[in-house]
Amino acid sequence: MTGHPPKYPEFKLLDVKDRELFEKFQKKYPPVSGELTFANSFLWRCFDHAEFSLVHGNLCLLLKPINEPAFFLPPLGENEVEKTLKICLRDAPRLSRVPEWFVKKYCGNLRVEPDRDNFDYVYLARDLAELKGKKYDGKRNRIRKFTRQHAYQYVKLTAARLKDCTALFEEWIKGKSAQRTIWEELLKNYEELGLTGGAIAAGDKIVAVTIGEKLNDETAIVYFEIAHPGYEGLAQLMNQEFVKNEWADLKYINREQDMGIAGLRTAKLSYHPHHFVKKFNVYAD
Repeated sequence: MTGHPPKYPEFKLLDVKDRELFEKFQKKYPPVSGELTFANSFLWRCFDHAEFSLVHGNLCLLLKPINEPAFFLPPLGENEVEKTLKICLRDAPRLSRVPEWFVKKYCGNLRVEPDRDNFDYVYLARDLAELKGKKYDGKRNRIRKFTRQHAYQYVKLTAARLKDCTALFEEWIKGKSAQRTIWEELLKNYEELGLTGGAIAAGDKIVAVTIGEKLNDETAIVYFEIAHPGYEGLAQLMNQEFVKNEWADLKYINREQDMGIAGLRTAKLSYHPHHFVKKFNVYAD
């Protein structure tokens, strides 16, 4: 972080150099979902127009997405939180992606509504790595179909190896300008953002990739999981191999929300989540 962080009413657009400041807050107040991680906020900043400010010493992130009204994320900090919330709700119509513990502690006098489409799905890492039991029969069968037909290798993703994923990413981002920007930012800042990634190589090309990071002491979060649609069982294999190779020592894997997309909800439920990170919208009245 160069210079001084902005103090309200000043705001600053996110820059990769701001990671140090964010991580100081995140170490003291470990996030339970991806919205308040620096990497997630930074990568989506061109889509969400993310700005931040210190309000009563609390780190407050204001998002102005193109597809919904502006909102604040819950502040990071414990300094005069009620006064901080009043300021936030004066500048934006709501707080969003607010976790349940925050609602219970600070939002008793505010209008609160559950936001089911943004509940995070959290799984036991052991379940995803081992896929044991009858409830995972379908996942194991799909993986066997892939492994019978294709020789493959799991590859730990470094910044250099990320370039080898270009063809796969180009297929994924067709017609998606926001995702193209994210890909470009990943290429430039993968190591600086402290991300962890893995890929599946079949033959001489990368056919699947997953990128995430450690969220807190017992949980990792998955931000991107892309599998070439021409390989049956590949998505299930990528999911399993990434957890097995990178996060086997952790208790939980957060695979983020379904955004209200029916097919995505069905897919996430099919892995039998251990619990949800419930999130809420908070309004002044």
